Amino acid sequence: MLKSLFSGVSGLQSHQIAMDVESNNIANVNTIGFKYSRANFSDLLAQTNQIATAPQGDLGGKNNVQIGLGATVASITRIHSQGSIQNTDKNTDVAIQGDGFFILSGDDGNTYKYSRSGDFKFDANGNFVDNNGFVIQGWLRDEITGNVDSTAPIASINIPPGLTTPAEATDNVTLKANLNSGSNIESSSPTYSIINNPASTLAVPLPGIVVDADGNAIQNPPAFEDVGVMFNEQGEAFNLQVGQGIWAGFTPSIANSGALAGPDPLVAVTPYSVSFTLDDGTTATASYTGQIGDTKATVLTNYISAINAISNTTGITAKLNGTTIDLENLNNDGNASHNIRIAAAPAQAGSAFGTFPLTDNLVTSFRYEYGQTGNSVQGTGPKTFNTIEDLRNALQQELQQDLDNDGTIETGAVVEVTPEGRIIIRNGTGTVDPLGAPANLTVDDRVVQIAVTKLSSATVTENVRFTEVMQSLNGTLPIGTAGTSLSQSFNAATHSSSIDIYDSLGSKHTLRMEFRKVDVDLTTGSRWDMKLSVPEPATIGTTAPFNEINGQVRFNNDGSLSTYNPINFSFTGNNGSAPDQQVRLGFGTSNAFDGMTSFDSRSATSGISQDGFTGGDLVGIRIDQSGTLIGSFSNGRAFGLAQIGMAKFANNEGMSADGGNIFLQSANSGDPIIGEAATAGRGFIQSAALEASNVDLSRSLTQLIIIQRGYQANGKTITTSDQLLNTLINLKN
Repeated sequence: MLKSLFSGVSGLQSHQIAMDVESNNIANVNTIGFKYSRANFSDLLAQTNQIATAPQGDLGGKNNVQIGLGATVASITRIHSQGSIQNTDKNTDVAIQGDGFFILSGDDGNTYKYSRSGDFKFDANGNFVDNNGFVIQGWLRDEITGNVDSTAPIASINIPPGLTTPAEATDNVTLKANLNSGSNIESSSPTYSIINNPASTLAVPLPGIVVDADGNAIQNPPAFEDVGVMFNEQGEAFNLQVGQGIWAGFTPSIANSGALAGPDPLVAVTPYSVSFTLDDGTTATASYTGQIGDTKATVLTNYISAINAISNTTGITAKLNGTTIDLENLNNDGNASHNIRIAAAPAQAGSAFGTFPLTDNLVTSFRYEYGQTGNSVQGTGPKTFNTIEDLRNALQQELQQDLDNDGTIETGAVVEVTPEGRIIIRNGTGTVDPLGAPANLTVDDRVVQIAVTKLSSATVTENVRFTEVMQSLNGTLPIGTAGTSLSQSFNAATHSSSIDIYDSLGSKHTLRMEFRKVDVDLTTGSRWDMKLSVPEPATIGTTAPFNEINGQVRFNNDGSLSTYNPINFSFTGNNGSAPDQQVRLGFGTSNAFDGMTSFDSRSATSGISQDGFTGGDLVGIRIDQSGTLIGSFSNGRAFGLAQIGMAKFANNEGMSADGGNIFLQSANSGDPIIGEAATAGRGFIQSAALEASNVDLSRSLTQLIIIQRGYQANGKTITTSDQLLNTLINLKN
């Protein structure tokens, strides 16, 4: 009977402990980071009255006869389930989403404490602390490397009040951009000026001497760019192929026949013919056979008709001049082969005219063909050009030669390129009437009659865009005037980007990067010239102009970056900052698409950055998911100042509570595994938020009812046992 009393007492004691645990849970329903506990009951030893026996023969086995001696609280388990995350308006509040604990110390890291409560703040000395005054542990920024090393030992996080960051000179400039490789562009610019002295007495102008407005030599001037990769004013590519080009002439070829020989009218059938040698080596012949009775006037008329019938091939027209015939080649028939010299003594049969003497013994129109190299030597063959300078030089040589008749060079006739990128042809400085006709010309002076026509053949198609650009030169320039004839502009595909870089004092200097397409190789890809410039008085070059340097960028034929140079430059601000500041250019990886590219799409800069900055004051701190405290400064910079460390234990339930939302390591918790948030099973950190208590109030209140009923039932066993004992005692009476 006494056993039931003691069993009831143990039940009351166990449920009292369970009541204490659950009351504590309910009391901490709003405690930040609190983890609720659970009382775990266990029965006590049982009194065995009869042991179990095994079956024997026909008699079955018997079970143990045991009487339990009550209950006890075997353990109290702390449940480390995730509490809900509550957003706050405080940047230094942090919550852990997942496993792990904040690491705290009250003795500068000699001993550690652990917590799930992230209600942190900065004290007057810049220590990052919790509400107990314990300092949060983590990693600080290395002032030398500028990085937070999470592999180093943890330390107390301290960010001094009024923190400033000194100026940092730019070390790297990174550019990601596409340079348009297509046949239609939006961004372009014309060629620069090529200045040749119009008063030069040299037989050939000095090639390659190119100067700017101040007379300084220009290195790698755009005039030496490949015409084949240039564009017209509408942004349409010429796409010149080898052999394509134009015919161009400056003076007409004129010849006059002698008087017709023989009787008038004809007394016999008489053939007449004249042959012209064409540029391709073939011969075009005009023939007419006079009949008996034809007058000389009839012969002249019919002979002229025969010559004009092949004008579409020869470009030569005939007209009656009294009793003679004038032959003229104006070089303006686009269907004709113009490199024609009118024969001094054409083939004739029978009674013929006199010879057709040349006014000037020269070829008056030439082919100007695009090629990989320029060759503008004088002669009757085609002139090849690759660059604007090649074309200008070839035109100028022929212009000067054609305006002279005595074997010397006409020094006044020049071909220039203006600052707007236009070719200019100027005539000589003769003394004749500006409006004078050819009959008024002296031996050495002529009207410049420019004629540009298409170039095509069985093997070469016309390049219409290039022809159109050059045909605006067509016209007549009277001698002695300041008249000019302009082509349309030749444009190159261009793109530019700018970014501010910083010197050691934190002063800004604008770095401008200009790119200009200059060459295409059908096998390897394209090449773009690059010019880097900074405003004076800063310098980046070693030769004048000292505030700019030239380089180039090459691309493979799949649009990926091939090479670029320079890869770095030396910058001097000339303002008291450190000289010879080395700045590295990052345009991407060779044979990859991670930087600059050249695709058939619009030229555009998709990313540009540099790593320098001016000095600044700390204006704010935010915390990211890795627990990094990122400082924002008045100079617009933001970087990590420290990082919160996190600890993970093998057995969270084995940790000891120490009050104030603090846990301590115990013999059964295991050693802390310290590392970054969101790594190796540790949870990530959410800033401006706190983790609420994981107490479920509805579960706790239900548990109170269960505990209450259990307590009441155990009390009832005691009162019932008491009544039984009372009955037993009363038996004596």
